[in-house]
Amino acid sequence: MDIIQCNFCKKPFQSLGGKVCAECLQKLDADFIIVRDYIYENKRADIDKVSEETGVSKHAILHLLKEGRLIMEDALSGLLLCETCKKPITTGRMCDACKKSVASKMDKIVSGVKSPVKKDTAQDWRGTAKLKS
Repeated sequence: MDIIQCNFCKKPFQSLGGKVCAECLQKLDADFIIVRDYIYENKRADIDKVSEETGVSKHAILHLLKEGRLIMEDALSGLLLCETCKKPITTGRMCDACKKSVASKMDKIVSGVKSPVKKDTAQDWRGTAKLKS
């Protein structure tokens, strides 16, 4: 476990990999429900209007967009950009083309890793190694 600074409240906390403390994460979950419900009723609202009407910060809304929990109607606003190629996106951190590229590179890496099970053995349904007949 590492001690890092929360992306929202800036307080130090013990992290298991996340960048948001438990308290802020709980607040984000509540904010998500508020924003989701507002967007459901006001489909064409922009981030400024959503933030103003719900009281949820733009920072929190952007975080929810990057997590993929919210999707913008229009990528052309330029509010979210792919972190790899900088093209406008509607949700997440990468565009579909960059996701496919990363997945392809990962597949190549994984396929190059040697299997711990020898070639002359196979695993049965229990996960135990079993000699081939």
